[in-house]
Amino acid sequence: MTGTYDNRRAELLAMRGRILGAAQDIVDGDTDDSELSSAAGDQHLADHASEMFDREVDESLEENAESIVEEIDAALRRIEEGTYGTCIRCGNPIPEERLAAVPYAVLCVTCKREEERA
Repeated sequence: MTGTYDNRRAELLAMRGRILGAAQDIVDGDTDDSELSSAAGDQHLADHASEMFDREVDESLEENAESIVEEIDAALRRIEEGTYGTCIRCGNPIPEERLAAVPYAVLCVTCKREEERA
């Protein structure tokens, strides 16, 4: 597709790559789990709790990354379908400023505010 959203597609693809790379770094960092469990008996309880908390944060970040990648993929499909930049709730155009800030946005500012109030 040539036209208005070529730059936006490139931006979304780059963002997708960065997020997947960061998620992979988290996964790669979790490969030391066997050391954690085998050394747990030698650790102070606070140290073990801190490591468990770090693991939970990593899992949360990984889940969030997956969710954002899904939203980016949906935005890329909307570009292909010609519906990108249109609010899925009211059908009005999503302002360019909003798309610049959140390129995978599906709601205009008004609908997003209404959703957050609910």
